[in-house]
Amino acid sequence: MKPASEPNTSSHALLQIFAGNGIDRVFLVPGESYLGVLDALHDFPGIDVVTCRHEGGASFMACADGRLTGRPGVVMVSRGPGAANAAIGVHAAQQDGVPMILLIGQVPRKDLRKEAFQEIDYQKMFGSIAKWVHEVAAPEDLAWAAFKALRVATSGSPGPVVLVVPEDVQQALVQQPDWLAEPASPAQPAPATLQRLQALLDAARKPLIIAGGAFNVPGGRDALRQLAERHGIPVAVSFRQHDLFPNRHPLYAGDLDLATQAAQVAAFDASDLILALGTRLGDITTQGYAFPGYPKPSQTLVHCHADAHFVNQHFAADVGIVADPVATAQALAALPATGCTARGDWAASLRAIRERASAWPSPRADDGVPFVSVVRALAEQAPRDLMVCLDAGTFAAPVYRHFPFVYPQRLMASQSGAMGYGTPAAIASQLRQPQSKVVCLAGDGGFMMTGNEMMAAAERGLPVFFIVSNNNSYGSIRLHQARTYPGRYAGTNLASPDFTMMARAFGMQTEHITRQDQVADAIARGLASSAPYFLEVKTSLAAILPEGADSGAGIDLLGRGQPAAHSR
Repeated sequence: MKPASEPNTSSHALLQIFAGNGIDRVFLVPGESYLGVLDALHDFPGIDVVTCRHEGGASFMACADGRLTGRPGVVMVSRGPGAANAAIGVHAAQQDGVPMILLIGQVPRKDLRKEAFQEIDYQKMFGSIAKWVHEVAAPEDLAWAAFKALRVATSGSPGPVVLVVPEDVQQALVQQPDWLAEPASPAQPAPATLQRLQALLDAARKPLIIAGGAFNVPGGRDALRQLAERHGIPVAVSFRQHDLFPNRHPLYAGDLDLATQAAQVAAFDASDLILALGTRLGDITTQGYAFPGYPKPSQTLVHCHADAHFVNQHFAADVGIVADPVATAQALAALPATGCTARGDWAASLRAIRERASAWPSPRADDGVPFVSVVRALAEQAPRDLMVCLDAGTFAAPVYRHFPFVYPQRLMASQSGAMGYGTPAAIASQLRQPQSKVVCLAGDGGFMMTGNEMMAAAERGLPVFFIVSNNNSYGSIRLHQARTYPGRYAGTNLASPDFTMMARAFGMQTEHITRQDQVADAIARGLASSAPYFLEVKTSLAAILPEGADSGAGIDLLGRGQPAAHSR
């Protein structure tokens, strides 16, 4: 590569900015609309190029990578169909609050806004979900656009940026800048605010912390734990943030999720002070804007977020703090501890409710293995650095309810609820943390959406443990049908191939189990494997449906299922 002081192509300038600011991996599906960028990548051996099979999988990988590093995950795709396929990852990054840059090749400048082949106006397409959408107008603008994209994606509430690069902007000779983006100093709560918080903590008998994803940064988990222990405050984590606080800790009160039990929510609602730190207080965390009370909670509400957009957005806070939640937690942990003894009873009561809710069930089923048995075996054998990458579906419910995460164990699950996230997230996670054991849990529906990305694990020898729950159904929707329209199942039966044969064709070790007594040994073999390992579990559909509901199980392509039993 030419020295930075000499002119080179605008694509080189783009990648020089990326590389200089810590971008060491990109996920892509190649396309003729960004050949100039692909050519320049050849001169950046320090940037690992992960070639994917579908833009949706590539964008999910970038989303997971951004979550793990705090730097933007970068995905590159071609215009039109490629950009449309990648949109799912942009949505996931926005929902998850993680930094991501989507680079899209575009038609030449002379053809813009002429409805050219595969042309899309990306401002209109992504404007409501991306933090910034920019179409580069000239070659000399490409470097500064990349530089701004890095800063926008990581500032305030992190999120996705879309960078659109016309074909004829990519190969002109330009200067090669070496700009470095310095992170902004974290905002601190004002001294007067801390004095008020001290008074609130002194007066509170039943305080509760609701901790959000802002603590998923270096030092964040320690700051949260120190705050909780200093003042004896129970911690409930927000939607799918289970690994922020040790689940075995006496002050862990549970999570606010899609299936938080009514008894837990009622107990949380008995609090007299809520410290909502680093959470947006979105609809799922607040149980449909029902806890705390909307729009003015009955409790004293302290809401701290680095992005002013979210403070007082839905709930009127008694103390609204636009500041870094980690710095705020550290400042609160330094305040004098209260002498209130009632908090011990309060924390113990919440912990008891949590323990009852998270107790492992002992299900039995005649139509396959209840997937909770698989999750339990995984939890019992889990190494301390296990990373659990979850797709979307009812099979994941036992993880959210029962799995006792203790960091450095990680939960990698998208808040967007998108099917197809699991396999790409597992690939990105294993690449980023090769020393950890990565397990991908997916259902037969979600796995078929992006399962082809497991080729990267086979190609690179990544020891990902893939576990597919196969109940021949879109189980989550089947559950809703059983509750709302009992016995009337349309569109949720799935015909499935032999997944183990598929994985074997990818060069993986595989096995297929059908009984509960096979589970523990199969989990042990998968966790011990130093190569990619694939386990298909014939799981029970009846186990996830309301008691007495007719499962209406379908039949798979190889005739391994049971004949459908439809009722009218």
